[in-house]
Amino acid sequence: MASNETRSRVTVVGSLNMDLVARAPRMPHPGETLAGRTFAQVPGGKGGNQAVAAARLGARVAMLGCVGADGNGAQLRAGLEAEAIDCSAVETGKEATGVALIVVDDASQNAIVIVAGSNGEVTPATVARHEAVLASADVVICQLETPPDTVRAALAAARRLGKTVILNPAPATGPLPADWLPLIDYLIPNELEAATLTGLPVDSADDAAKAAAALRAAGARNVLVTLGARGVFAALEDAQAKLYDAPTVKAVDTTAAGDTFIGGFAAQLALGESVDVAIRFAQRAAALSVTRAGAQPSIPTRAEVGASA
Repeated sequence: MASNETRSRVTVVGSLNMDLVARAPRMPHPGETLAGRTFAQVPGGKGGNQAVAAARLGARVAMLGCVGADGNGAQLRAGLEAEAIDCSAVETGKEATGVALIVVDDASQNAIVIVAGSNGEVTPATVARHEAVLASADVVICQLETPPDTVRAALAAARRLGKTVILNPAPATGPLPADWLPLIDYLIPNELEAATLTGLPVDSADDAAKAAAALRAAGARNVLVTLGARGVFAALEDAQAKLYDAPTVKAVDTTAAGDTFIGGFAAQLALGESVDVAIRFAQRAAALSVTRAGAQPSIPTRAEVGASA
């Protein structure tokens, strides 16, 4: 494995939201007002969550994004800096900081509505202004909570700079543009996103295998379909496709499980570990995260994951 001094950097290009989380017995029906049990306001956003996860799980991390000139923005920036994340590429925009409205039910499932706010001000020009944080990375992570042209600009810059590129296609609204796929080393959707990307049902590991094969046929190099408690289906260019079973835990809140997996996987790759080791480590980290409430508060440290192996 490469030394921590030479391979330990992850840059995340993505969203920063304040999560407004209500817990309720179940999801409300359309038009229904449902009494909740608790409310919490916690730092989130897929970009922020993945940056925190990568930092806690062993990488040196830089964040590229945008917050508003408001209390939520100040709190998000302070939270990242408390994790020793480089925020030199986190700009302050004109819009209010993005928010996510989250309902978590008694089955630990969640429903989320996102208002992008300042995340919409992350542009290709933003990426160009901060190309140095991409150049300093070993692994670059993107998601889809910033404008599509910005995501493509970040993917293209990272590919041009020779970085390992991860795309978490969330939230997915349809197939990815064909010219994106050659820019991506690891495409990591969950089952709903894989179904949206391919138009195929993904209700089982066999379905995940078909969706992953379709994505690889479309040009994706490596596809990891995360299936929650059912595990991760990996279709890799240099290994036989297989299902990685998930650790068995009692779930409390699944809100940041996928982001924890992505951050842990990226951190292990940046540290020079194999894909197999990175997947298994990231699964353990995600399993720990669902045993705790909240998004960023639920993300474990590298020491905790190691102790759980």
